[in-house]
Amino acid sequence: MFVLLVAGGGAGLFFERQNAYDDNITRIAGALPSYANRPAAGPKGVENWLLIGSDTRAAGERPGQTSVGGQRSDTIMLVHLPKDRKAAYLISIPRDSWVTIPGRGKSKINAAFAWGGYPLLIRTIESLTGVRVDHFAILNFEGMQTMTDALGGVDVHVAKTVTDPMHHQTWQAGVNHLDGERALWFVRQRYGLAGGDFDRIKRQQAFLKALANKAVSRGTFTNPLKLNAFLEALTKSVSVDDTVGMRHLRSLAFGARGMRAGDIAFMTAPTRGTGRVGTQSVVFLDPVKGRALFTAVRQDRVGDYLKNRQATNNVDTVR
Repeated sequence: MFVLLVAGGGAGLFFERQNAYDDNITRIAGALPSYANRPAAGPKGVENWLLIGSDTRAAGERPGQTSVGGQRSDTIMLVHLPKDRKAAYLISIPRDSWVTIPGRGKSKINAAFAWGGYPLLIRTIESLTGVRVDHFAILNFEGMQTMTDALGGVDVHVAKTVTDPMHHQTWQAGVNHLDGERALWFVRQRYGLAGGDFDRIKRQQAFLKALANKAVSRGTFTNPLKLNAFLEALTKSVSVDDTVGMRHLRSLAFGARGMRAGDIAFMTAPTRGTGRVGTQSVVFLDPVKGRALFTAVRQDRVGDYLKNRQATNNVDTVR
């Protein structure tokens, strides 16, 4: 998503250094699943990406490594890029969503990544939504810290003062300036938030929007050194499936050249609330409301779907 926004606006630098940026990106072979009755591709020109955020510090792995060894995906987002490229739609799926994992039965959705890596997680998403995942990108949290610092930090707005009791971090009511380290604490916080993981999702989305806004700001685009530092940090922190080449990225960047951070709609997959299954705290997805949303994704009608619903998250101010 950031490659599209930044490269679309800073095309000169992007295309001048495209080979260097391309060399930075890790590509993972065999990550896209192949199985019978996989969902059909969407209308021509539409792309659906799975964006995975992963904290690899505990595993000690580089972002492109496929030996996940019990690691669970911390952030799961389905990104829909419509044919006209006038907007982007980002749908977060709570990591504790109680779903059917093919071949494994019922469990939390982030267990799919631990059990079967990218192919099983993608297949689980496709089974849940009926949406074919065309490509995926995994963003390493350590790289997110570097990207934030490359931009000189980002600003987020917090509704009222809140403290993270686990990490002894306090966010004051109003605007909070985040450097890379504080950005990590901000998006990781789970305890001390009234809405738990739902508030955490909104914080992650708020951070992504703030990062995108700063990346496409005039202060970044008119400073080639800052822009290059950001693109270097971004491309070194992201891994994609091995079908994504530079020609594809150039095409996406050109198509998204008019898109800005305000053109991204942030959502959470519809849910029926939380509960417990055995000893586990889980999120129950709403199959009826979810069917309506994901049908709109499959048919490239998300803009129409949103006209009659208040389904987007307000991430300009978060808890």
